[in-house]
Amino acid sequence: MPRPSKPLLTRDLIMRTALRLVDEHGPQALSTNRIAAELGVKGPSLYNHISGRSEVIEGLRELLTADIDFSAADLRPWPVACERLACSYRDSFAAHPRTVPLLAAQPIQSAEVLGAYEQVFGVLREAGWPENELFPVVRAIEYVALGAATDNAVGVKEAAEPAFNIGITALIHGLEQRLKAHLRATATE
Repeated sequence: MPRPSKPLLTRDLIMRTALRLVDEHGPQALSTNRIAAELGVKGPSLYNHISGRSEVIEGLRELLTADIDFSAADLRPWPVACERLACSYRDSFAAHPRTVPLLAAQPIQSAEVLGAYEQVFGVLREAGWPENELFPVVRAIEYVALGAATDNAVGVKEAAEPAFNIGITALIHGLEQRLKAHLRATATE
């Protein structure tokens, strides 16, 4: 039987199938054999498009990151940009909370995701944040957003929204104070 003129599998189809499997059955459902079965192919067929489970997890991260509204990175001042990004981040991950354990267990490798981080780093650099604090600041904001996304997933949405608002406001206020102290210290050096 000749090969079809149009490929039956694509990387995107594999990633979207993986996301659906995780959404429906949880992180334990993520395996290349299960994805292949869902797509009606044999496991080895996937390896023409992906290198393995690790790449699938990174693909899930890319799908969720693609849903974040990074136009917020154009907003100023930086606290407004970070708060809007945190809200969009929370919304993206709240739509797929069962992916969080998979993503938390693997370091970021995707150039697309790292590029998104770089956008936020640019906002923080412009505000005067020291280079060694860029990643920790972004990760701290992510932690609040992920906590809220997890709350939404376990059915306490009514409590999650006010908790997120209090948490992100307090975090950003604390970060503003930290940046002011840093800027004062560097001005007197």
